[in-house]
Amino acid sequence: MIVALIIGRKGSKGFPGKNTIPINGQPLAWYPMQTALAVNEIDSVYLSTDDPNLMNIASGININIIDRPEILANDQALGEDAFVHGYEEICNREKQEVELMVLLFCNAATINVKAIREGIALLRNDSTFDSAVTVSRYNMWSPLRARKLDDKGRLKPFVPFEIFGDPNTLNCDRDSQGDVWYADMGCSIVRPHCLENLVDGMLPQKWMGRSIAPIYQEAGCDVDYEWQVPVAEWWIKKYWDVDNIKLK
Repeated sequence: MIVALIIGRKGSKGFPGKNTIPINGQPLAWYPMQTALAVNEIDSVYLSTDDPNLMNIASGININIIDRPEILANDQALGEDAFVHGYEEICNREKQEVELMVLLFCNAATINVKAIREGIALLRNDSTFDSAVTVSRYNMWSPLRARKLDDKGRLKPFVPFEIFGDPNTLNCDRDSQGDVWYADMGCSIVRPHCLENLVDGMLPQKWMGRSIAPIYQEAGCDVDYEWQVPVAEWWIKKYWDVDNIKLK
């Protein structure tokens, strides 16, 4: 079976209430929930949370609830551990072999049915992939442009320029290093062994395993800052396949 697991917690300090902020007339978390429900290949959808507001949204559309323990719902908790906990709970409840896990975030609305189905097909057609994840091209955020402060408060390269080759050949063109793809957190479709052997996964998102197939998107993002809200609104209007969503 294929199971979708959506995670989200209450108590964000950086952007309070982000998971339920209205986006084009619906709470942000409603979009990944409805998308998962609309994918025919997905047999069951679960939400792992400690937030009563998210529970109310999920229960209203017949999504299964997993109570996320406090130790996995504080500022120090990692999403990867919440995914593992949720996966273990699902295995205990379903009593069936899980083929694939579709991992989603309550604050990431930039996902649609087409992308999830594409990722499932990628993994079914090529057993060498551990996972398939949505990625967006952000050449303007190339590591070449990254900076950090030194001990005197001055900007310095975050990554030594020599990493990119001969510094004399580098320039300010955002495309000079080729395309820069970021996992945009829209969706990660993973084989169970990725969650069963999290320690073997590649940083920074260890739940993706090590052999990762891309699902190409444009401008995908998880909303962590208020300025991203208009981006999510634009993306939903342009790319969210509302005609394929079975409203419940």
